[in-house]
Amino acid sequence: MQGFLISSGLALKMPRMDRASAFGLKGPGFDSGQGHPDVTRVIQCLLSPPSSLPPAPNQHNLFIQSLISGHLDSFQFLTITIFLICIITCRISANVIYHVVISLFFPLFTAWVSSLSMGMIFFCCPIVSIFTDIFGCRKTAVVGAAIGFIGLMSSSFVSSIEPLYLTYGIIFASGCSFAYQPSLVILGHYFKKRLGLVNGIVTAGSSLFTILLPLLLRVLTDNLDLFYTLRILCIFMFVLFLAGFTYRPLVPSVRDKESGIKGGNRSSFFSRRKFSPPKKIFNFAIFKVTAYAVWAVGIPLALFGYFVPYVHLVKYVNERFKDETNKEVVLMCIGITSGVGRLLFGRIADYVPGVKKVYLQVLSFVFIGLMSMMIPLCSVFGALIAVCLIMGLFDGCFISIMAPIAFELVGAQDVSQAIGFLLGFMSIPMTVGPPIAGLLREKLGSYDVAFYLAGVPPLIGGAVLCFIPWIHSKKQREINKTTGGEKMEKMLENQNSLLSSSSGIVKKESDSVI
Repeated sequence: MQGFLISSGLALKMPRMDRASAFGLKGPGFDSGQGHPDVTRVIQCLLSPPSSLPPAPNQHNLFIQSLISGHLDSFQFLTITIFLICIITCRISANVIYHVVISLFFPLFTAWVSSLSMGMIFFCCPIVSIFTDIFGCRKTAVVGAAIGFIGLMSSSFVSSIEPLYLTYGIIFASGCSFAYQPSLVILGHYFKKRLGLVNGIVTAGSSLFTILLPLLLRVLTDNLDLFYTLRILCIFMFVLFLAGFTYRPLVPSVRDKESGIKGGNRSSFFSRRKFSPPKKIFNFAIFKVTAYAVWAVGIPLALFGYFVPYVHLVKYVNERFKDETNKEVVLMCIGITSGVGRLLFGRIADYVPGVKKVYLQVLSFVFIGLMSMMIPLCSVFGALIAVCLIMGLFDGCFISIMAPIAFELVGAQDVSQAIGFLLGFMSIPMTVGPPIAGLLREKLGSYDVAFYLAGVPPLIGGAVLCFIPWIHSKKQREINKTTGGEKMEKMLENQNSLLSSSSGIVKKESDSVI
């Protein structure tokens, strides 16, 4: 998620092009007859089938788990790496390119468009979770990649800025949402003991592309036009489309369950249904889990100020440290340490039992809130670098353990909509928080108050999350107490039945003697 914002800040530093160059009317490689890289040959080499047959379907779980143990040949490792990178790329490139377009035509609206584009991707996640439950992770991810490919390709053929709001801001962002959310769900179907490490590896890819993708976009937009760049990025979406077919959920979808019941006994299908269709599609029962409800409130509450530094940090550095030449290094520091934090805390989370993983998120929110408040206090550029390094480290902590906590709270069967609803709630503060900070900057003439206030919501959200382990353990004690009482009642009933049967036998024997 932070890859959106960090890459956006670097993309804003790209040289400004005029409208003729932006729409492909001039530029190297367009009309000069220069050759283009043979990308098709490279993709064919990457996608060429291996000499050995793929693992059998019943060994797929063993194949996936061998990713962590290291028992993969080079082609299998390359395939999985491309698959993960494409997922992260489709998330990051949405905001990067959108920032390039807006900075070319409407630079005053950059903060609003940045927030709206991020909010659009996460706002669709509750809807995506419903599709994931009904059709499964594979179909949802493949369709999402196809929609994203169509939106990205159609954006490269427009001749004005207005259609980009539809083709890029809505269609492409929606496709990214449909491809992103299943990637969080599918991992929990295969990994139990090392789920934190797996999420750390996957999410660390966004930190890598936070650094590499803006550099690639700088080269492409300097030597080609913006819309040829979009067509080149379509290659990633096409690979993501192919990689989506590798999803094989171990937990069956609702549609598969219903088809199985219909195949076995069509007349008994309706009698076996426990929920009405609306309740079955919209799984509001997860909010009856009090610990999850508190989690779904605390996370969005913390995010009202969480993303403010990522959006406005570059502008703040330009105002505060005008003599510095490498101002982009602050965002690169956040990206690097965020990747380290995702790997580090993802592994640590595997050693933290159950719902107590929430305490790691509490720790991350506390440090991020404090670091946000310390940004205005940094009078030396080196001190600001240190603050950004710490902020990135705990940013990675927050991201990497989100999915493992969801699995602990609601279980694998309901985790899809649990993550979907949470990401949907997150879209509200992600959309509202940074623009409010921008308004404070315009009114007060400085970012100091904005950064001070941005540190408050993460601290409040972290305090709310502290109650989750206590609520969860209390609920577990009630369940265990109820279960123990039921077992005791059954034992008493069995004893009474045995006593009554034995007394009956004794009575019959006495009657026979008489």
